[in-house]
Amino acid sequence: MNSLKLSKIQAVSGRVTLPGSKSLTNRALLLAALSEGKTELLNVLKSDDTARMLEALRSLGVKITERGSVCEVVGLGHAFDIGLNTLTLDLGNAGTAMRPLCAALSFSRGVFRLTGETRMMERPIGPLCEAIKSCGIHIDYLNNDGFPPVQIRGGKAIRRDLEIDGSLSSQFISALLMASPLCGGLKIRVSGDLISRPYVDLTCALMQDFGVEVKRRGYSEFTTDPEAYYVSPSSYMIEGDASGATYFAAAAAVAGKVEIYGLGSHSTQGDAGFMSILERMGAKVTRLDTTTVVEHQSPLSGIEIDMNAMPDAAMTLIPLSLYTSSPVTVTNIGSWRVKETDRIEALATEMRKLGVKVKTGTDFISVDGSERNDETPVFNTYNDHRMAMCMSLIAFDRDIVINDPDCVSKTFPSYFKELRSISKEA
Repeated sequence: MNSLKLSKIQAVSGRVTLPGSKSLTNRALLLAALSEGKTELLNVLKSDDTARMLEALRSLGVKITERGSVCEVVGLGHAFDIGLNTLTLDLGNAGTAMRPLCAALSFSRGVFRLTGETRMMERPIGPLCEAIKSCGIHIDYLNNDGFPPVQIRGGKAIRRDLEIDGSLSSQFISALLMASPLCGGLKIRVSGDLISRPYVDLTCALMQDFGVEVKRRGYSEFTTDPEAYYVSPSSYMIEGDASGATYFAAAAAVAGKVEIYGLGSHSTQGDAGFMSILERMGAKVTRLDTTTVVEHQSPLSGIEIDMNAMPDAAMTLIPLSLYTSSPVTVTNIGSWRVKETDRIEALATEMRKLGVKVKTGTDFISVDGSERNDETPVFNTYNDHRMAMCMSLIAFDRDIVINDPDCVSKTFPSYFKELRSISKEA
């Protein structure tokens, strides 16, 4: 396993250009593939997760041409169709490929086996599959009930009115929404408390850009028109990754000033709301059309906050506990336990290496960084890109070592290069 030593960072200063959002990239690739017409997608993220989607779409017969961060996608104008064949798609650990493709392929023609890495086999997909099965589609769990790998026999929906639990993952609802034009429209009722709501908003906004309007009653019911189908917008610019922006924003809030290019004041991504949290904690944030500038203004205060709407961004708050005047407590983040790793336990384990006080529960973590040791920690990353990026923020306190730093290739391959470019070592 490779490791990376980061010397203590005194301050950060400069400009960071964000890669495209993973969530938007994989959604836009799928909708462009299904649309009538040709779509030029700009600022496409190049990462492991998006490579899985690109490979899958090409296997499904979609013509895609790549030129740097630009992808030209020739839309099919209809659902996928591989005839009577069986196709196996390896989607790695890309939830933003597994869940949407599961739904889209269910209303396509062919037999599809969806598999992935070991961790993907532990990430639930049952609520999505059971909702689809209620429409009359045949899906088999090939290993453990409720988890990938799955085999889907695509077909026509017999029923288009369904209910799904939204308390485990918003990706299930987004997947059904994106697939709904393939089967003549769906009426989706959401039970439970829908988590990560901004991601569903993002899905609805993107569908509108591709010509499909989603009618809704808050977050409890979503309906698409039976006659609606995707039409290419010809060109679509993918926003910079708001989740990736949180690490540089946090770094600046601790010590320095950073201009984050690609995340502007009109962002559709929920994680852009992280900037307001930094303001509450004491940082200075300036929002412009295409950039956000974050600057250290005063010592950061601690915070106790419900982060159900921003579970990915929530992780960035935990290492900030070393630099706050009181503990950091993040609540309502039970979904962390079914992400790339069990992120509550992983963060607790790694933060305890610093000698800080950590408390955890089913859906919360609290860290008091007022007392700590002076050791040089070696952080494990659990093949989780966000663990690697989060723990890099400990370098403002001391020298650190990060194992398997290349895991950031899942969403932000150039992360450590960007961090190094704005860092001034102590």
